[in-house]
Amino acid sequence: MIPRTQRRTQTARGILAQDAKFFLAACFVLARIWPVLAFNPQKNMIFKETKLKGAFIIDIERRGDNRGFFARVFCQHEFADHGLKPVIAQGNIAFNASKGTLRGMHFQYPPAAETKLVRCTRGAILDIIVDLRPESPTYLDHIAVELTADNYRALYVPERFAHGYQVLADQTETSYQVGEFYTPAAEGGLLYNDRRLGLSWPLPVGEMSAKDSGWLPLDKIEPELKCKMSI
Repeated sequence: MIPRTQRRTQTARGILAQDAKFFLAACFVLARIWPVLAFNPQKNMIFKETKLKGAFIIDIERRGDNRGFFARVFCQHEFADHGLKPVIAQGNIAFNASKGTLRGMHFQYPPAAETKLVRCTRGAILDIIVDLRPESPTYLDHIAVELTADNYRALYVPERFAHGYQVLADQTETSYQVGEFYTPAAEGGLLYNDRRLGLSWPLPVGEMSAKDSGWLPLDKIEPELKCKMSI
């Protein structure tokens, strides 16, 4: 028969061994999920406002480990904190077979004016937006931002902006979430080569839709555009 003191010692050792196993298992689990738990809830994306008020370049805040990385690409709270419209009404993707392809310059008039959150998920694009707000000090000014699958960058396009891009690599895919439903009756566009806009495209223009190559010059539509874009 085992003495009582020895039984107690064996029981204590067993408990310690179980505790040690539990501790090691907890450490292993924590090491696997720490990149997610370590997120600063106040800074999961990096917002940089451009010279066009309300238009933002958004970079990701990576949390990496042996598997790769994890990053947030959208948050209603963070968008609202920066004065952005945190609404996604529709999500779209566009596949572009050949570099040089050009899409744009598209917009919708109020009350169906739309925000866009644009990202390149394969390949690369040069994304250009034009301020069409008549009351804005940067009316008709534009910015160009390179979005690639490697930089994971996004461009937030405010309402009452024209938007378009040129494809920089074959087999390029883009993704954009818009803040308003597609409304054909409110649709408008600008010519990609309108002299008044002064847009500079990096490649010879390749494929385009008939609609995009047929938009009227700004000189012909500006009175209507200013009237409809005024709020």
